Amino acid sequence: MRTKFLVKKLILSALLVSAASVVQVHAADAEQSLVIKNHRFEPEEIKVTANQRIKLNVSNLDTTPEEFESHSLHREKRIPAGATAVIYIGPLKPGRYEFFGEFNPETALGAVVAN
Repeated sequence: MRTKFLVKKLILSALLVSAASVVQVHAADAEQSLVIKNHRFEPEEIKVTANQRIKLNVSNLDTTPEEFESHSLHREKRIPAGATAVIYIGPLKPGRYEFFGEFNPETALGAVVAN
């Protein structure tokens, strides 16, 4: 009976340590900000560290919605007017990853560059 209790306690401790590790991974995500203004992304180019997960905060300051779209990043996210969205990307291999605004593809252009 005592052995079963100790085994359960050991398993619970291991699960708690694992959960703490997951929280630390997310807390360590690098953050970048991107603004949609006048149907353009600012900045147009975001430089990130390769092989690191990125938390991209995208704020739409326009009065119309926009959709962040990237085939190379495999991401698509609609961002209502005046709202902010979070998009997780990576970890990325070194390279250039293009993105665009689905509703304004001629002006809303940008790239993530991983070094």
